[in-house]
Amino acid sequence: QLQASGGGLVQAGGSLRLSCTDSESTLSNMGWFRKAPGKEREFVAAIRWNSDTTIRRDSVKDRFTISRENASNTIYLQMDKLKPEDTALYYCTSGAGWPPRDYWGQGTQVTVSS
Repeated sequence: QLQASGGGLVQAGGSLRLSCTDSESTLSNMGWFRKAPGKEREFVAAIRWNSDTTIRRDSVKDRFTISRENASNTIYLQMDKLKPEDTALYYCTSGAGWPPRDYWGQGTQVTVSS
């Protein structure tokens, strides 16, 4: 249902853009969570189904941007000024909640080298 892509290896200060397409639902909120080794899973960003509201965790507010293309039911996470602490497996999510947690994608790895 949720297909994420765009992860990779980048140097600190660099950028990556993650994408996630929901092949089944067109009226769901969508978002991103991440899980780093040895740490708890944490919320990153989310966008409502009609794109009128977004939220981001404080540590990424001035660096990450979430957006949505409703025609393809795809969300994007533009990640700039990446830091080593952003290294994690990033999961795309969708659902009715806020932030959404009902459905989870397979995860895409982001690794930031110092």
